[in-house]
Formats: sequence, structure tokens, C-alpha cells
Amino acid sequence: MHPDKEAERNEILMERLKPYIYSIFIFLCFGGFNIVSKVSLDRGMNQYVLVAYGFAFGTLTSTVLALLFERKNQSKLNLPICLYIFFLGFLGVIARILYYAGIQYTSPAFAAAMNNLNPSVTFVLALLCRLEKLDVTKLNGQAIIGGTIISFVGAALMTLYKGITLISMHSTHNHRHATSKVSLYRNLMKGSVILLVQSLSISAYFILQTITIKKYPAPLTLTSLMSLAGTLIATVAAAILNHRASSWKLSWDITLLAALYSGILLLGISTYIQALVVRKRGPVFMTAFTPLSTLVTAIMSLLILGEALHLGGVVGGTLIIIGLYVILWGKEDQKRQKTFEPAVCEEQDIEAKAEK
Repeated sequence: MHPDKEAERNEILMERLKPYIYSIFIFLCFGGFNIVSKVSLDRGMNQYVLVAYGFAFGTLTSTVLALLFERKNQSKLNLPICLYIFFLGFLGVIARILYYAGIQYTSPAFAAAMNNLNPSVTFVLALLCRLEKLDVTKLNGQAIIGGTIISFVGAALMTLYKGITLISMHSTHNHRHATSKVSLYRNLMKGSVILLVQSLSISAYFILQTITIKKYPAPLTLTSLMSLAGTLIATVAAAILNHRASSWKLSWDITLLAALYSGILLLGISTYIQALVVRKRGPVFMTAFTPLSTLVTAIMSLLILGEALHLGGVVGGTLIIIGLYVILWGKEDQKRQKTFEPAVCEEQDIEAKAEK
């Protein structure tokens, strides 16, 4: 094969792989964040202050990146886009506050498992907003529905069924033994409701981000402005809901790491990469990788927090991965048919003209 053609082929392959690589990176980051934030909150970090610091560091990071890579940005702001940016910041703050509340009532593994609802919720919202199309008569449409159901069943299995203990790391970090079953059940119910609302808010965020990035195609600048809006909203919320000035003090420990991790890696870099993925492949494709953060969180919870690994977690995780691949196959086949059908129609038009 000619070197130029080989290079072109590799470039095309890399372009196709980028959304997958980016999405995997994002949710690996989320998996680590689940553990870091839980440890930070357990050590006394205020959840509202942590949200405010996260958005502040995210604003700083994304602004620096925007100045470096989008200095020649020609996109213009108008009132509708400014409103979109404000609501993106608002939804981001609400989702983060609800997540911190939910993780305190449950556990990182449970919260990560609940986040597997995001692909299905996002898909339903995308259908309602006409950002996605689904033909249930075609195999790819049935695959997307079936994969979503399989992933949901796997997440539910991880959450509701423990089964026998496969691996147990006896750790003093695990405080569940000291909690009564009734209290544990109540916390689980509260946490489940909170995380369900969080799933709705984050799915709405993905939909609004998809709409906004089409109207303002400058992802780094958009991320910076959204983080700035989130910083202002989160700071006001923290000032109202938390009156202790000492809560804003950052020490050289896990609390500082959690704020930096949340701001730089998630709200700064990952949000920008997220915008690239949803602009290229849509919100459903990106959220389909959510199960990866569940598996990463389950492994890290075992090694760091000492949470036991049960049979239900292993079987549920396997179902989640199967569901993920089924959804991705459906999306890929859907995309292939979209590019194939116009080519067929064009060929038929040429043949019809030739016959005339």
C-alpha cells in the first residue's frame, strides 16, 4: 500500500477511535473521583464548599486552555447562549451537590451504579428533544433498547443483590457494621432518591450541552464560561447553606486533592473533552460509557475503602459491560446506515437518469 494512503487510513481510523478513547478517559476519571470525594467528605469537607472550589479550579483550568488554544475564537455570545451557559452552570452545580449528598447516604460503588441510569435517561430526553431517532423495527434500535435494559438490570443487581462474598478486605474504613439495618435501609432509600434526581439533572445537562455546543462551537471557551457561572452559583449557595468560615480552609491533605481533582481533571479537562464527544457523536454515545466508572469505583472501593466484593457485583458488572457493547453496536450500526442510505439513493438516482 502507498505510504500516503496508509497514513490517510491511519488518520481516519484515529478519528473514529477518538470518541471512544475520550469517553473511556472521562469515566475512568469519574471512577477515581468517586473515591476521592467520599474520603474527603468523610474527613469533614463541606459538600457545598467542595462544589464551589471545584468549579473555581475548573474555571481557572478551562480559561487557561481557552487562552492557549481558542484565542482566535470568532463565535459571538448573545442572550440565548448566555442563558444556556447560566443553566448549564446551574445544572452542573445541582448535579454535583446531589451527588455529594447521595454518596454520603450510600457509598461510592452504589452511587456509581446508580449513574448507569444516565444513558437510558439521556436517551429518553434526547428522543423528546429530537436529538436522537429510534426505529424499533430495525435491529440497531432494538439493540439500543435491549442494551440499555441489560445495563440497568446489571446496575440493579449490583445494588440490590450481594450474594456470597468473593473478596473481603477487612478495613476500619467500613463503618456499615456499626449501623443498624433499619437506619441503613433508610439511608439507602434517601440516597437512591437523591441519586435518581441527580441522574435526571446530569442527563438534562448533557442534552443542553449538546444544544449549546452547536450554537457556540468553541468547547474550551464554553467550558470556561459554564464553569464561571457554576462558580458564582455554587459560591452563593455555599454562603447561604453553610455559615462556617472555617469550612473554606483547605489543608494539604485529601480535601485539597478533592477540590483540585474535581476542578482541574473533571470540570476543566473532562468537561471540555465531553463537549468534543457530544458534538461529534451525541450525548447518548458518551453516557453509554458510564458503566466503566462503576467498575473502576467497585475495584477502588475494595482496595482503598475496604468494601467487600460480592457475587452480585461481579455478575452485575458483567451484565453492564455486555449492555454497553450492545448499545455501542446499535449506535455504530445506526451511524453506518445513515451514511449508507444516502449513497444508495444517489446511486439509484444516477441509474434512473441513465435509463431515461
